[in-house]
Amino acid sequence: MKKKICLVVADYYPKISHNLINGASKILKLRGIKNYKIFKVPGVFELPFTIVKNISNYDGFIALGCVIKGETPHFEFISRSTISAIMHLSITYKKPIGNGIITCLSKKQALDRSSIKNNKGQESAKAMLSLLEI
Repeated sequence: MKKKICLVVADYYPKISHNLINGASKILKLRGIKNYKIFKVPGVFELPFTIVKNISNYDGFIALGCVIKGETPHFEFISRSTISAIMHLSITYKKPIGNGIITCLSKKQALDRSSIKNNKGQESAKAMLSLLEI
């Protein structure tokens, strides 16, 4: 598969984003995709903008990041608006965007969901690649 892939990563929680990048990269390399671009942004809210800014340069995207619930409604607003925007971009531009955004109640839960055994980065890479083959 000779496709141009872009990982857009919210780096607010560096350890978690590192784990997600490793998971997605592993799947891409297993599928023969060695050249892909990684853009890092401060948080998940910046993911849709970065994707749309680069939408014509890549065949598919993988959005990676983490939102952890705090004591205010901020968690719900950021999670919902970001995921809705990513879905809108995917449908509008007819480009697959793997959703590797973890929404968790604690940092421990996020670390578990980005671990080697249960890596959301791997899942989102597989999903995006499966859509590229349709």
